[in-house]
Amino acid sequence: MNASLVITVIGPDRPGLVRELSDVAQQFGANWEESRMASLAGQFAGMVHFDTPAAKADALAAAFRQLEASGLQILVAKSGGAAKGGAVRRVRLELVGHDRPGIVRDLSTALANLGVSIDELQTQVASAAMSGDDLFKVKALLAVPADVTNGAMQRSLEALANEMMVDLEAAESLAG
Repeated sequence: MNASLVITVIGPDRPGLVRELSDVAQQFGANWEESRMASLAGQFAGMVHFDTPAAKADALAAAFRQLEASGLQILVAKSGGAAKGGAVRRVRLELVGHDRPGIVRDLSTALANLGVSIDELQTQVASAAMSGDDLFKVKALLAVPADVTNGAMQRSLEALANEMMVDLEAAESLAG
């Protein structure tokens, strides 16, 4: 039987961090399943899902925590396996509008009210090509419950886009 470990790593960015994580995992026979990593404002931030033999999970978690001595912050979450949810479909969402506080809050509230989960979220502030004004850009992958119709979701997102004065597009994702 296997266990899932999801680790979150934050610390000053430097070459070799990913190698350090993979070296520890390899020592315990863990398989690197999925990850998201970025360098933000000079800090490395990463999340990695490892599949590992259940008998080695606690030792692997302890080994990851030893990396804290090198200046990293490590959080380890352990479970018996991947979570099983109800039937969902994947929807890709993109939003662009003038930057202002509250965009992520308003968007996430509207989605939560529909019962939609955010599986992936990327945001950035960029300069508009002509005006140089700050634009806030969102790219998200959503998990939409089967009982939420396309029409209901579209009406909610259109109302939000009008209220926030942003451009918002959503389309079924071909990737799972």
